[in-house]
Amino acid sequence: MELNDTFVFIGDSITESGRFEDPEGIGNGYVRLINDYLSNNYPALLPQVINKGIGGNHITDLALRWQKDVLDLNPAYVSISIGINDVWRQIDHPWKRLVLPDEFERIYNELILQAKSQTGARLVLMEPTILQENPESEGNRKLQDYADVVRRLAGKWKPYTFQHTRCLSVI
Repeated sequence: MELNDTFVFIGDSITESGRFEDPEGIGNGYVRLINDYLSNNYPALLPQVINKGIGGNHITDLALRWQKDVLDLNPAYVSISIGINDVWRQIDHPWKRLVLPDEFERIYNELILQAKSQTGARLVLMEPTILQENPESEGNRKLQDYADVVRRLAGKWKPYTFQHTRCLSVI
C-alpha cells in the first residue's frame, strides 16, 4: 500500500450496507470494517475508502456506472461483490430480462480488463453471497454457476488468492 491509495468497493446491497445514511458514505458493513482497519493500522498512509455499492444492482448496472464509479477515480484497489441479484431475479421476477452466467462472465471480464488496463488497480473479486440459509435451495444452486464464473475469472487473471470466506482473490 502506498501513500493516499484509493480503495473502491463496488457492488450490490451487501457492499452498500447503509452508505447512503452514513455521513461518511462508507456504511456499516464490511466496507466500514476495512476502512476502520486501514485507518487504524496505516494512518500515515492516509488511505481513502470509497463505497460505491447500490442495493439491487446487477452486473449490467455495474457496467453502466463503471466509468464514473471506478475508472474516473483511478483507484489503486477495486473490490467487486456482485451476482446475487442476477440470480435472485431469476426466482422472484423470471419475466424480467435475466443475466445468465455466460453474459455475466462476459461483462465481468470486460470490467476487469478495463480496470486493469486503464487504472492498473489491483482487484479483489468476491463470490456472490448466498441467497437463503438452506444451501440446497433453488437460489443457492443457481448461484453456484455465478460463483464459478468469479473463480474462473480470478484464475484467468492469475491472482494472488486469499483463503477467507468470501474474498476470492486480489489480481
